[in-house]
Amino acid sequence: MGILLTGTEAAGGAMSVVGFAVYFVFIFGALWFFMIRPQKKEQKRTAEMLSQMEIGDCVMTTSGFYGIIIDIADDTVIVEFGNNKNCRIPMDKSAISKVEKADKN
Repeated sequence: MGILLTGTEAAGGAMSVVGFAVYFVFIFGALWFFMIRPQKKEQKRTAEMLSQMEIGDCVMTTSGFYGIIIDIADDTVIVEFGNNKNCRIPMDKSAISKVEKADKN
């Protein structure tokens, strides 16, 4: 009788390890699908948006200011804010959250 109990306990232990592995894979898959995948899509969209910026485009900064791009360098842009033509601020490209293309009329 002791041999039967030992075999049943061993099978139950193996099933719990397999169940744990399946549970772990399910949790990792859910995290990837709901958290990592959308973040990578957003990073790709942002990188594409920043690479297509041109002089004259209207941009919105992460702080909420709207301005016009007047110069683009490698990692920085110079943005002109407001009606005052002397308000030109160099900023990092990562500080731009939205780009609206200038009308080509």
